Amino acid sequence: MLNAQDWQLPTSLAAAVQEELERWVTDEKIARLWARDASLWTGGDEARWLGWLGAIEHQRGQIDAHTALAAAFRDEQVTDLLLLGMGGSSLGPEVIGRVLGASVGWPRLHVLDSTDPSQVRSVEARVDLAMSTVIVASKSGTTLEPNIFHRYFFGRIQERLGAHRAGRRFVAITDPGSQLEDVARRDGFRATIHGDPSIGGRYSVLSPFGIVPAALIGVDVAELLKRAGAMADACRNGGTTNPGLRLGVVLGIAALQGRDKLTIVASPTVAPLGAWLEQLIAESTGKNGRGIIPVDLEQLGSPDEYGDDRVFVYVRFRPAPDSQQDQRIDALMQRGQPVVRIDIAEPYDLAQEFFRWEVATAVAGAVVGINPFDQPDVEASKVETRALTDAFDATGKLPAERPLCDDGLLQVFTDGANASALAVGQGGGVRDWLRAHLSQLRPDDYFALLAYLQMSDGNIDELQAIRHAVRQRFRVATCLGFGPRFLHSTGQAYKGGPNSGVFLQVTCDEAGDLPVPGRRYTFGVVKAAQARGDFDVLAARGRRALRVHLPADVPRGLRALGEMIRAALE
Repeated sequence: MLNAQDWQLPTSLAAAVQEELERWVTDEKIARLWARDASLWTGGDEARWLGWLGAIEHQRGQIDAHTALAAAFRDEQVTDLLLLGMGGSSLGPEVIGRVLGASVGWPRLHVLDSTDPSQVRSVEARVDLAMSTVIVASKSGTTLEPNIFHRYFFGRIQERLGAHRAGRRFVAITDPGSQLEDVARRDGFRATIHGDPSIGGRYSVLSPFGIVPAALIGVDVAELLKRAGAMADACRNGGTTNPGLRLGVVLGIAALQGRDKLTIVASPTVAPLGAWLEQLIAESTGKNGRGIIPVDLEQLGSPDEYGDDRVFVYVRFRPAPDSQQDQRIDALMQRGQPVVRIDIAEPYDLAQEFFRWEVATAVAGAVVGINPFDQPDVEASKVETRALTDAFDATGKLPAERPLCDDGLLQVFTDGANASALAVGQGGGVRDWLRAHLSQLRPDDYFALLAYLQMSDGNIDELQAIRHAVRQRFRVATCLGFGPRFLHSTGQAYKGGPNSGVFLQVTCDEAGDLPVPGRRYTFGVVKAAQARGDFDVLAARGRRALRVHLPADVPRGLRALGEMIRAALE
């Protein structure tokens, strides 16, 4: 049975959605999508990136191979599966692992997608490296983070098992002929599993990048693919009942009408889906000054806290709904906010949502008028980061910086254009800079915290409190991303989408760094270079951005930052 989907929309939005749905039927656009007709979007290279339409059938043919590999590792009594990847290579498996979980007697999944030294150390402490399988996942095979993760963990496991036995614990998932495939051959990996070069990372969850990790933790991948296949069949329907078409048209038309903040509300059981949706939507639609800004894990407030720039999607887990979410969604609908509701009946029905949202995102891209399969602004940050790490390799240090102010605990940085616009003046303190920066928020803007910190429960709680204080004061949408993870996700929309964001980047000194084997730079240097590269590109794109740097005692620094922001909001 398909996951149910319905909606309540304001009259003008509902009329425009119905008109667009009828246009898609009249012009046979769903048939054109399945025929991989690039003219449905911009007439560019879109046809090269539609391999995800056939991923389910292809993976059905690989089930025996995937389950045989999984059984081999289980027979060796492996207890942990460590996945090293970024963006689409990590977010899809993470959702599957957190929602479905490992079956009894199978390895537990751990995902590393951060260069923060504390995060690396935390993940390492949770796994028994002598009893672990490691997946290195990278489509291109050249992505910086998985490559340095591999260097670090291969060395750590080699110390315990020796070079040959260490290699037998590693699996590569990568496109054919990649640099990672060469590394896997050199290091004696147990297996190299090829991705499909015509599937972009954020559309790859139903390809080997999602299905292989699922198999290795004992998920019934045949059932997972069966549920996804049911949605795929429904999304072939050329009529107005097509579930992917319906959702995509709502998202696209809402964005064109100024409702471009897609607020994701999900029952606790399926809440991890939001992080995957963030990447799919932001990286696909946020470009050329247009796009949809996904808002995940923002607590629902009263109807008065929202403007006319929102559309809400409520992903409700029918067996265990959150009664407070039900009540607040009802209140939003009574006040005329647009709400799409999707009901999930069983955990395995998560697979339906993967395909529904892939189709919906492709449809929304066509409605908005962009190519939903490229990411032109992601590479810009990588170029800046590479230049900084190359400089460190050559000189042993990153370029010097001078803060705008330093109160002995917190330091403030920004570029010349933002500093001039804020006009704080000489002698201004941290609170003055924060007040001037946050005062730029206007209706229909959004506030984004970009935290290059460990993604720990304590840090999350402090940053969530900050975002909600800003929302309460300014009635704007708020986002929270941890770097460098978000660079492969929402970073595209922040740089290439509508220029309506006000960004507060948060960085820190390192309490204890970690070396990258074979490199002069460390994990901490890489993270610092990524943060600087990210900020430089935001500034170059004319974004309103400020950076606050914390001491190595991050909890103390975050508490001080929270106090400063609350004072600045008064």
